[in-house]
Amino acid sequence: MGTNTKLAKWGARVALASLAALIASAFVPGAAFAQEAAAAAEPPPDVGAGLDLLWTVLAAILVFFMQAGFALVEAGFTRAKNLVNIFMKNLMDFSIGSVTFFLIGFGLMFGVSESGWFGTSNFAGDLLKFDGDANAFESEVGAFNYAFLLFQTVFAATAATIVSGAMAERTKFKSYLFYTVVITVVIYPVFGSWGWGSLWNGSGWLEGMGFADFAGSTVVHSVGGWAALAGAIVLGPRLGKYGKDGKVRPIRGHNMALAGLGTFILWLGWFGFNAGSTTAVMGAELDLAKIAVNTNLAAAAGAIFAMIVAWVTVGKPDIGMSLNGALAGLVGITAPCNDVTPVAALAIGAVAGGIVVASIQFFEKVKVDDPVGAISVHGVCGAWGTLACALFGTASIGTQLIGIGAAFAWTFGTAFILFKGIDVVFGLRVSEEEELEGLDIVEHGNEAYPVDSVAGYSAVEDGPAKAGSPALETASQAG
Repeated sequence: MGTNTKLAKWGARVALASLAALIASAFVPGAAFAQEAAAAAEPPPDVGAGLDLLWTVLAAILVFFMQAGFALVEAGFTRAKNLVNIFMKNLMDFSIGSVTFFLIGFGLMFGVSESGWFGTSNFAGDLLKFDGDANAFESEVGAFNYAFLLFQTVFAATAATIVSGAMAERTKFKSYLFYTVVITVVIYPVFGSWGWGSLWNGSGWLEGMGFADFAGSTVVHSVGGWAALAGAIVLGPRLGKYGKDGKVRPIRGHNMALAGLGTFILWLGWFGFNAGSTTAVMGAELDLAKIAVNTNLAAAAGAIFAMIVAWVTVGKPDIGMSLNGALAGLVGITAPCNDVTPVAALAIGAVAGGIVVASIQFFEKVKVDDPVGAISVHGVCGAWGTLACALFGTASIGTQLIGIGAAFAWTFGTAFILFKGIDVVFGLRVSEEEELEGLDIVEHGNEAYPVDSVAGYSAVEDGPAKAGSPALETASQAG
């Protein structure tokens, strides 16, 4: 009763105030006229621009959430003794990447480019106008610049974090941090300028030819995948991955539930990745709803066909291959998502699902050890998605092939030199004893599962095993 009484009193006061305002406007017409004139003098809010701003920020948040997905997928596909190291790498590549891309990478990618090779403006100093005018950024370029910067930052971090999985379980932490700086400052932004520079102030030579990559099958994913390939080659395979007879020995991931959860998180975030690349909610040519449908169908088809191909080739509907099939479908549809029909999206995803299984099996045979399949999912299927822009969309096959080739040549070449240089200066790979003990203890002095009986920690209990010893065989199979 007390609450009802308070509500009744409040309602009565509002009614009296409204009645008084009505009477005043009737007897003092000048006041009402003044209010109308003041309202008319204020420009109406640009609802469309506000929605575009909101959608771009929300999409950036979804793409940021993909970092959790990448971390969980990588953690699930690898051994328990390296889980802390994996999360530290994912935390740091996003944190470092955010700062370095803001300071330098954004300008190289989207700044004014007279030559079409890289930008020369819009670095941190240009953006913020460090000349005493604290409000220059807002007054000169508006709030949308913040949204665009955030959206492009999370894309740059995605390219960087792809490499983590292919180099998992044997890379020195400090060396990985150095690599993260270089990819977000130079490798990713320069190629991004070639393909996407005109989204801001640049003018890349590839996009000038008509190269099509709407949301980044090549600009983001293949760049990450080819850098991962270079890193995996320079590192070499994990201990125990190949026997003395050269046969592949499976090193099973310790928790496929984590990998599955990570895949679903990535699937969710990809709606922001692809549909968010419209950076707008209005316009038939930027139909974010169609893009979202295409994204979902390609992922589903990729999972289904990867399961079928794995079932036929290895005799079981493998969970790891099926999860990677969904991711392959997502990578494949990323470039053509705005320019193809839903039926085409199904075909693109299905082909990606088959490609990723064959590609993973190929790299295992040639002894390129990629614990999570990052090279195949992002590099190979990124190239497939870029080509699909021509096969199912309106792009030119020749131009798309040039873009795919340029991405491989630039990224693999620079990353290979980078990793070789890191190996000479700092050392890229941990010692055999450290690899057997686990990077969690060696690099971070911590454990994800601090229980003595957890599988994968036998090397800690029994002491470091020597290469080729029975303990090595046990450690290589530990989950």
